[in-house]
Amino acid sequence: MKKWICLFLVLPVSAALFAQQPYEVLVERPAEKSLKGIINRQVLLADTTFKWYAENLKGYTPRPDAVSGLQLHKDSLHLLVFMGTWCEDSHFVIPKFYALTDAAGFPDKQISLIGVDRAKKTWGNLAEALQVQNVPTIIVMKNGRELGRVVEYGKYGLYDMDLAEILKKAAN
Repeated sequence: MKKWICLFLVLPVSAALFAQQPYEVLVERPAEKSLKGIINRQVLLADTTFKWYAENLKGYTPRPDAVSGLQLHKDSLHLLVFMGTWCEDSHFVIPKFYALTDAAGFPDKQISLIGVDRAKKTWGNLAEALQVQNVPTIIVMKNGRELGRVVEYGKYGLYDMDLAEILKKAAN
């Protein structure tokens, strides 16, 4: 009998723990929603607040060298991406980033999308530990080591050109 009572007490608690979202919703400014924590493309697409996602896909064609670089390394790289759902630069880059990864057949399971608040903080101080100061920041990882990062639009003003350069280094 004691086993059954324990089971009935433990099940609702564990279900509640696993049902929690891996991110929190913040309202840091009026009429603005920020997501802080682990998010993904589906979260952005499902939320009608984020109309910018579809709008910023228009007219974008991924750079062929970035597509081929991601295709070449799709089994060995992990992309750690920090963004702000409140940030106009993230609004511009992130939809295009996902169009690029789709064109390359790069698996979503190898992309970690982390939402930051306006202070550019994350849960567990991950952004601070990785010295992320601006968003979006795309960190290219291989075997747990950073190969390079693209911050905002990159040094050329074209995030995918910078990404293609980093991917060329990954071949070495």
